[in-house]
Amino acid sequence: MLAFLKTQTPNSSLNGILCMMGGALALTINDGMAKYLTETYPVGQVMAIRGTSILVLLAVFILVSRNRITVKINSWRNNLYRGLAMTGSTFCFITGLSLLPIADAIAIAFAAPLLTTILAVFFLKERVGWHRWVAIFFGFVGVIIIVQPTGDAFKLAALAPLGAAFFGAIRDVITRKITNSESSLTILITSMFLITLSGYATYPLGWSEIQIKHLWLFLGSSVLVGLAQYLMIEAFRLGEVGLISPFKYSSLIWAIIIGFVVWGDIPNYLVLIGSVVVVLSGIYLLRGERIAKNNS
Repeated sequence: MLAFLKTQTPNSSLNGILCMMGGALALTINDGMAKYLTETYPVGQVMAIRGTSILVLLAVFILVSRNRITVKINSWRNNLYRGLAMTGSTFCFITGLSLLPIADAIAIAFAAPLLTTILAVFFLKERVGWHRWVAIFFGFVGVIIIVQPTGDAFKLAALAPLGAAFFGAIRDVITRKITNSESSLTILITSMFLITLSGYATYPLGWSEIQIKHLWLFLGSSVLVGLAQYLMIEAFRLGEVGLISPFKYSSLIWAIIIGFVVWGDIPNYLVLIGSVVVVLSGIYLLRGERIAKNNS
């Protein structure tokens, strides 16, 4: 399936959207696991152990491939910048998960696609048509409805997922820039290495003893975050940032489901209204892209 997605076809934008939605699902399940783990372990320890597991799994994957896959870094600087941005985004977001309900943290972090689109216009010179701007605007309105800035969600803890949104936007723009010269596996490995190293750097601040019953959560989280990052990298390879990024909003649907199943959280009517607005904006983005292709 991944080999198929790498092939450029007229439906590459749709494939990119599907990759983004699949990555969003995997990442949201991972977020639920991370939130649960932060109830016992510091954020840095979660990053370190999860990152180590991911790197081990990637190493096994490369060895099993028997030289059919090579990891070559063509742009050390851009990989470093992306890794640092992803490290900042990961630390801020896991911190936000430890302080806020999962739906609140994800909703606040939804500012990232909006910031990504703006950065792509200025730094990547991508053209964003009026239909995309309209859809993105309504998506932003939906996020505001969900976050409810005058409610309990707007507090000091909200700065953590907002920071994650800022670093995430930088990460996504750099990803789009380097996918022409770097393989998805190379990008994933370099970023995960920096995240893991940063997590271990927090050891002097105090770690907790690992409980055997939590090992499967660390392993499962590692598999999911690795899969999610790979799919999202592929998504940006297949489509423009301005089109692909808003489909991260699908994380909201998964977050509502996970929040209800695991913690019994029932979204209020404002969250549901905001969710509908966000989803409709994403559908309109896809429709606008198809119309633009038909007219070209």
